[in-house]
Amino acid sequence: MGIRSYADELLLSDFKGRARPSAAASQMQPEISTFAELIDKLGYLSKEDLRLVREAYKFADEAHLGQFRASGEPYITHPLAVAGLVADWNLDAQAIMAALMHDAMEDCGITKHALVERFGAPTAELVDGLTKLDKLQFQTREEGQAESFRKMLMAMSRDVRVILVKLADRTHNMRTMGAMAPHKRARIARETLDIYAPIAHRLGLNQVYRELQELSFACVHPWRQSVLHRAVVRARGTRRDLITQVQNDVIKAFEDAQVPITLAAREKTVFSIYRKMRVQHSSFAGVNDVFGLRIIVNSWQECYLALGVLHRLYKPMPGKFKDYIALPKANGYKSLHTVLASPLGTPVEFQIRTEDMHAVAETGIAAHWRYKMNGGKVPNPGDVAQRLGSMWLKSLMDIQNETRDSAEFLEHVKIDLVPESIYVLTPQGKILSLPPGATPLDFAYAIHSDVGDRCVAAKVNGTQVSLRTELRSSDVVEIVTAQGARPDPSWLSIVRTGRARSKIRHYLKQLTHEDSQILGERLLTQAMRAEGLTLPEHEIGSHQHGAIWPALLRWSGNRTPGELMLDIGLGRKIASVVAKRIAQLMREQGQRPDAVMLTLGRYGDPEGQASSHSLVIIDGSDDAAISLATCCRPIPGDEIRGYLGRGEGLIVHTADCRTGKRLFERERERWIPVEWAEAPTRTFETALRMTLRNGRGALAQVAEAISTADGDITHIDMGQEAIGIVADLTLTVSVRDRQHLADVLRVLHRTPVVLKVERIKP
Repeated sequence: MGIRSYADELLLSDFKGRARPSAAASQMQPEISTFAELIDKLGYLSKEDLRLVREAYKFADEAHLGQFRASGEPYITHPLAVAGLVADWNLDAQAIMAALMHDAMEDCGITKHALVERFGAPTAELVDGLTKLDKLQFQTREEGQAESFRKMLMAMSRDVRVILVKLADRTHNMRTMGAMAPHKRARIARETLDIYAPIAHRLGLNQVYRELQELSFACVHPWRQSVLHRAVVRARGTRRDLITQVQNDVIKAFEDAQVPITLAAREKTVFSIYRKMRVQHSSFAGVNDVFGLRIIVNSWQECYLALGVLHRLYKPMPGKFKDYIALPKANGYKSLHTVLASPLGTPVEFQIRTEDMHAVAETGIAAHWRYKMNGGKVPNPGDVAQRLGSMWLKSLMDIQNETRDSAEFLEHVKIDLVPESIYVLTPQGKILSLPPGATPLDFAYAIHSDVGDRCVAAKVNGTQVSLRTELRSSDVVEIVTAQGARPDPSWLSIVRTGRARSKIRHYLKQLTHEDSQILGERLLTQAMRAEGLTLPEHEIGSHQHGAIWPALLRWSGNRTPGELMLDIGLGRKIASVVAKRIAQLMREQGQRPDAVMLTLGRYGDPEGQASSHSLVIIDGSDDAAISLATCCRPIPGDEIRGYLGRGEGLIVHTADCRTGKRLFERERERWIPVEWAEAPTRTFETALRMTLRNGRGALAQVAEAISTADGDITHIDMGQEAIGIVADLTLTVSVRDRQHLADVLRVLHRTPVVLKVERIKP
């Protein structure tokens, strides 16, 4: 049995002057400054691999010759230090070479082709995945950063070594940021806290995770870090006797049980203490688990045996036991956690794990590159590591395939980087890991996108619940689907995972595009009639369009006729302008307008409107390209007209809408004739303003009156003022048409408590 305590080694230095990171932030191996020191770390590589590493170092040294860091040191010291951190994980020669040359393409003008010729395609791909994109391609620095981050994660999904080298690069940059300007230091630190530290945690690299958090915290909040650091040092002194007594008790208990263990004291990092204080709204004195103990045993069976020894020694705290061996975390972390009441009543947390579990807990996927594990050689360590992060990497690929906007992609990734998880079960007993706050919709999309798209209801532990219900660990969730169901835009405010959010957005975009494409073709066909011509034959998505379509697409800047129809349907292009261009191209080929069609197209209606067969018909069906204006809320029976908004599709206004009239004066060419269908497929909402005599049951009488008239209240707004004898209400009511609305108003006028009621018009 051995005793290994590193608590006394943590946070030994106090702050003098400006804040600096604590020693807890430097648990990785000391960084190197010479190539000889790097070679000393690479004893696990073959002679041929060492020769390739030497060649890569010479190449990087020559490429960075004459370049210096902000601190004044030769630039090559940075790639050397990054390679040293990568070597601590026992990564292969290609990863070491990529670490040495990771800035060569970005800062030295070295091409990927040159790296492929000299070092091979795998190494060149690693370096390329670590290289930022050209900032000149983007309008803003944020856009360039988002796209570069997206590129790196996509390279990581193909080869996880990309992110390992990147995390080593970011760790060394964070250690050496003292020479940077304060604002730049704070920006990089926030980015590290938001993205890189959570990625390290997601991949199980807990040493890197803790160090990046501590270093970033010292840059973003130096004063808070300094104060908490001093508090931890003081607490270490006051609790030293308690920890020593607990250690002695534990050692004796395990000696009596004849279970060999290695005991280590552990201490919370300053940042984790700060975060816990923020979440719990407590002071430093309220954080009881600053110090704890870790027990290392020989096998997973002994983990549970050790748990029994501890629970016989001290009383366990109710609800504080977690079994991460039976239910590992998403990043592969395994341990038993329990909190016990010490002799003084102070809670002490214990972690119980094997040596292999400890290696994965500290270095995550990097642990699988070590050649010796359980006394044997890992045959394909890269494959093992890739599988460990495969679920998250697959999620990244799904989001990538359905999210073309880089900023949106980055937003989804940040959502998916929540460190904690809950564990829920399918009715068949399969366990799924989801972030805290996840809903049944997140669960449905985690199973399959088709299940999520067709979700209509959910049962949790056998009870039907709302789709907004937050799930808890151990919940058994059953999803109810329907064949005709589809995602609703309101789901975006419900889901918690990036995968679910990207799937919903992708579906809604596809739906809107399909409807807008159909609308665009109808509008262009109508505009062609006004020119006395028929729209030329075309097959959407095909390249065989005769002579007219290629010329038209070159003029419009679209790739396909379908894309052109989409632009027209979304209002990005005006149908009449496109029609005139088509007519010109057709005239150049000798085609002339048809006199009868020209007459019907322009003069079919005596009042100057197009004939009814050329109108867009509004029937209330779920057409994502057509929406009813919320300013005037048109209902069947109202005189209406359609405004083709820029990128918004067709928006229907009433003819007397003031907002619509202002738009009509500015952009007459964007207005098109529309009319109601003879038999609309649904009810429509309109707004009523009501004054009523306040009293007991007044609102119930209003609701009963509307229900008697076969109407339906969908929203009530009573305003912010205190209600007196007389109250003003605004109601949103669902009706079939103007006649139905008149019936509702007539019944309301007869209601005793109603003093006045009218339809709201803008």
